[in-house]
Amino acid sequence: MDIIEIKDLEVCFRVGVPDQERAHPQRLLITVELMLDFTNAAKTDDLNQTLNYFSVTQQLLSFGTDREWKLIEKLAADIADQLLHDYKPLQIRVQIKKFIIPEAQYVSVTTTRRAG
Repeated sequence: MDIIEIKDLEVCFRVGVPDQERAHPQRLLITVELMLDFTNAAKTDDLNQTLNYFSVTQQLLSFGTDREWKLIEKLAADIADQLLHDYKPLQIRVQIKKFIIPEAQYVSVTTTRRAG
């Protein structure tokens, strides 16, 4: 299986359990691994034979517009489900990094979903 990875995409979304934490968007890093077979794309050099990672990136950058989440677990699941639906990879892995605990480099969650 082949992988297209978008690593540590910086976004600012409203996420957090307390209302005050969700009052302002906060910096998150999103990593997405889209697993697929891109043999035909490699043979043909044709974008239509693979996933358009620019399109995926643009969707991720705007994913949090007018939305909020209490849990980064829910955010990761929502992203995975949406990208599975829209781009039809065989499998997807989404990691969300949050910088809320001063004594830790970050807190992260990772979820994996498979097609069908």
